[in-house]
Amino acid sequence: MTSSLGTPSSTVGLSLVEDTSEGPLMELNMGPQHPSTHGVLRLVLRVEGERVRSAMPHIGYLHTGFEKDFERLTYHQGTPHTDRMDYLSPLGNNLGYALAVEKLLGEIVPVRAQRIRVIMTELARIGSHLIFFGTSALELGAQSAFLYAWRERERILEVNEMVSGVRMMTSFIRVGGLMADVPAEFDPTVRAIVHDFKPRIDEYESLLTENPLWLDRTRGLGVFSAADAIAYGWTGPCLRASGIDYDVRTSDPYSGYDEYEFDVPVGTHGDVYDRYLVRVQEMRESLRIIEQALDRLEPGPVVIDNRKVVLPPRSELDISMEAVIHHFKIVTEGFRPPPGEVYLAVENPRGECGFYIVSDASNKPYRLKVRAPSFNLVAAIPELMRGCLIADTVAILGSLDFVLGDVDR
Repeated sequence: MTSSLGTPSSTVGLSLVEDTSEGPLMELNMGPQHPSTHGVLRLVLRVEGERVRSAMPHIGYLHTGFEKDFERLTYHQGTPHTDRMDYLSPLGNNLGYALAVEKLLGEIVPVRAQRIRVIMTELARIGSHLIFFGTSALELGAQSAFLYAWRERERILEVNEMVSGVRMMTSFIRVGGLMADVPAEFDPTVRAIVHDFKPRIDEYESLLTENPLWLDRTRGLGVFSAADAIAYGWTGPCLRASGIDYDVRTSDPYSGYDEYEFDVPVGTHGDVYDRYLVRVQEMRESLRIIEQALDRLEPGPVVIDNRKVVLPPRSELDISMEAVIHHFKIVTEGFRPPPGEVYLAVENPRGECGFYIVSDASNKPYRLKVRAPSFNLVAAIPELMRGCLIADTVAILGSLDFVLGDVDR
């Protein structure tokens, strides 16, 4: 077999490979590119005419070494790294990491902090699903949906900026609580988003859900059975679209999720269309959760009462030498959890995101391993694309909604 003519820096290369029982195959080098592949991914496709006979993903173009970086940083310094793994849902990563470290410390954050964490991560879930909705539709030719999705996501990013000063990589959820309490305008702003967004989901569905072209391009495509989804370690919306009712928020509740009423959408066919429907319905359920959390949001502290772990308020630094000393000690030396190991998972927009941390009682993790949901989704690409048309490859990729920062960590 001759090698592909495409190099890692090219977009599409091709070469003719030897005849097989199926006929002569063409090898196409698809990627690495960003718009069509949801990140820096390269696919080597072997095609017979318009039919894909095999698809091999090549990852690693975005590799950053996050997991080893965590082991050279103090626990406090590790938080910004979590933002950049799944850069479409940074707050979900913040939460998983913070909860794992808090479990090591034996600390539970105040109720107000838990409520705000839930609100912010559910907003992030909606924002992530909006990107899926808009880009998946755009890749199949529906341009209007992309513009509508970006309009709504902009309001969520404005909330991020309101509470943290940063639109995307907020590092707002931190070990021991939150960066700061939310401002007074937080409640009415988020309620307005919830109020406005409910009818707009109906508007989104009117564009796609019963659209004959959308149905033709998504139904029966990229089918993955429940057994296969479990075998590949799928979690999140893709697993639920295959008929498995598994959500970390209900199976192993954290941050008070057991106190909220919401449904877990589950599909039946495990195809591209079901993966779309599950995510649309999840946006509706996230709005329900946010409303309940806002109704239960009462005054109180947003950090634990442990000055050896959380930074003192900035307002104290000008008037208290003790606060300055604590600030200096945490920033330069960090804190030292007791020896032990923990695993804690949260339900991110792409599925189960778990942090395994081993502590040797030093100020840095002895070992940190991330169970990221996107890796398992990418691993199933060869199985999903076998036998599909070249024109359908992007639809399948979009339905998986993986993030390469979540894979190449």
